[in-house]
Amino acid sequence: MAGGGLAVTSARGVEFEAKITPIVIISCIMAATGGLMFGYDVGVSGGVTAMPDFLKKFFPVVYRKTISGDLGSNYCKYDNQGLQLFTSSLYLAGLTATFFASYTTRRLGRRLTMLIAGVFFIFGVGFNAAAQDLAMLIVGRILLGCGVGFANQAVPVFLSEIAPTRIRGGLNILFQLNVTIGILFANLVNYGTAKIKGGWGWRLSLGLAGIPALLLTLGALLVVDTPNSLIERGKLEEGKAVLRKIRGIENVEPEYLELVEASRIAKEVKHPFRNLLQRKNRPQLVIAVALQFFQQFTGINAIMFYAPVLFSTLGFKNDASLYSAVITGAVNVLSTLVSIYSVDKLGRRILLLEAGVQMFFAQVVIAVVLGLKVTDTSDNLGTGFAVLVVIMVCTFVSAFAWSWGPLGWLIPSETFPLETRSAGQSVTVCINLLFTFVIAQAFLSMLCHFKYGIFLFFSGWVLVMSFFVWFLVPETKNIPIEEMTERVWKKHWLWKRFMDDDQYVEDDLAKKNGHTYAL
Repeated sequence: MAGGGLAVTSARGVEFEAKITPIVIISCIMAATGGLMFGYDVGVSGGVTAMPDFLKKFFPVVYRKTISGDLGSNYCKYDNQGLQLFTSSLYLAGLTATFFASYTTRRLGRRLTMLIAGVFFIFGVGFNAAAQDLAMLIVGRILLGCGVGFANQAVPVFLSEIAPTRIRGGLNILFQLNVTIGILFANLVNYGTAKIKGGWGWRLSLGLAGIPALLLTLGALLVVDTPNSLIERGKLEEGKAVLRKIRGIENVEPEYLELVEASRIAKEVKHPFRNLLQRKNRPQLVIAVALQFFQQFTGINAIMFYAPVLFSTLGFKNDASLYSAVITGAVNVLSTLVSIYSVDKLGRRILLLEAGVQMFFAQVVIAVVLGLKVTDTSDNLGTGFAVLVVIMVCTFVSAFAWSWGPLGWLIPSETFPLETRSAGQSVTVCINLLFTFVIAQAFLSMLCHFKYGIFLFFSGWVLVMSFFVWFLVPETKNIPIEEMTERVWKKHWLWKRFMDDDQYVEDDLAKKNGHTYAL
């Protein structure tokens, strides 16, 4: 029984009937558990690196520095490359895995790629929970990173392809919602396990990642692959049957023929990565790369990775720092729900622009408070200023959670055409993980050297990215993926220059004559 009805529009402007069926909702929820695993990995690392027993076993230098009182600077107590490598190794592995995930997503399907991600996650959890030395710990993180690479490649594409157009934004954000739930779950787990006597609480924190890992694996076994993927791999009848099932109607012939035609065009593309560089695909590529870069340079992962460590640096005691991290995690989840409700009503641009103002304000206030109250030798914020810092961090996190968090993934996944979608998503994930690695590896050292100025550094980037959105990111609300060229790119003041059909002819002639045109 369908949950409701709506129309799906084709590239030729024909309205396709479609219902919001239970199988679509369930499939999207199951697939989005890949975000739950990613979020748990982001949240758990900051918590365990603030646990004395964990530091004593794997990072004795940092442990001695935190208990000796001889810090040199409060901002530098956790500045250690090995400690940062524990967090960042996951993202470097994910970056490498993305290149393989692009192939499996295209050749084996979205569903099987999610299953591979789940298997990687399960093995990674096993290594981490049983770790006896730093090498075993890093191997576990690398396996988890491979899972992240495969999951982040397949899940957003799966969600975009299976969802009806009018609720595509909301369903796609389920991935980001699960990321935020994973972070909150990790913060709650860390808060509980930090109280365990006997020095094994960190093992439980790392081991409980097995829950989202099993959910993703189970989900990948239960969901159907997308009609786009099945048709792309030559399984035409199966693709039509799945299309009937997910749309909740018998007459899917018009939409089916549209998908077959899109697949035929896609198969003519022998080198999708090379095609990404073609003039007509540059707007999507530039926006996808810029959104991933800017998403990381909001500073969000610096806060989410190291929230307990950050609050501890600012003078919060261990329990208080973990408790504050739980609060920010809860705000993260609730604000992502706001995005699910509003993204297909208000649109993408307005959420990004409003959040830019809010994040800039919050970071400047935090920088001013820390500049006044936290020095190299004194970290006594006082109750009033401590509460203000937590409120401002929550203000920042909430703005990110209904804008750059989900939309950084949603916009690239809905703008690439089918022939370059898998390659485009691969580049998107690759850039995201590259800069996630950079921030994870550098943040504690940057905090040590920049001190409170780290928040001014990120606020400057928030200003830059807001101008980028204002001038260069078009609105994609309620526009079918196959219609993006006609209704979005060809009407944008700058990007329409790359959509000139005459230019394609010129480009082809230039290639034949051995010449190339500049951008």
